[in-house]
Amino acid sequence: MSKRKASKHKLDRRMGENIWGRPNSPVNKRSYGPGQHGQRRKSKVSDYGLQLRAKQKLKGYYGDVTEKQFRSTYKEASSIKGDTSQNLIGLLERRLDMIVYRAKFAPTIFAARQIVSHGHIKVNGVKCNIASRRINVGDEISLGDKAKEMALVIEAQSLPEREIPDYVSPDGNDKVTYTRVPKLDEVPYPVTMEPNLVVEFYSR
Repeated sequence: MSKRKASKHKLDRRMGENIWGRPNSPVNKRSYGPGQHGQRRKSKVSDYGLQLRAKQKLKGYYGDVTEKQFRSTYKEASSIKGDTSQNLIGLLERRLDMIVYRAKFAPTIFAARQIVSHGHIKVNGVKCNIASRRINVGDEISLGDKAKEMALVIEAQSLPEREIPDYVSPDGNDKVTYTRVPKLDEVPYPVTMEPNLVVEFYSR
């Protein structure tokens, strides 16, 4: 399981954006970067710098997946017919932890990964603890009996800042079906993601 050791808010401040759209993000109060040099005038960023930033932002949004996993996902996306950047988003959105997050079973992507790894999620009625598992269209994702009573899950379901996207179809409060692979413009990112720059970064 990928584990983010540093503060989750540091990515927000480093990027100067509220990556997950959370109301308690420090960017809502301070738009400059962290540290004593955070308020310095920003110098012009090179093409490589823009590509690296786009990769860090996208990788961080999906729970700071490991570089090995992220590169592997890119390679798979590039081998599929069609637009590589769209394929990359489609593969990332098919991760089990992301669908748990989209279904509002967890308040953050990191919490979603945790409840999956602790065995609280079922895929087609079978318990699964692999957060990176690739979900197929038509698969049913549901909460385990214990998870239905967890404060974390109840909190997530009441969050007003997020809505369940239409490619994740809810059935009551404890079950969803993954109906289709979304396109980039259908994914509810709180900020602009640029997977085309990620493709440029890896194809250098």
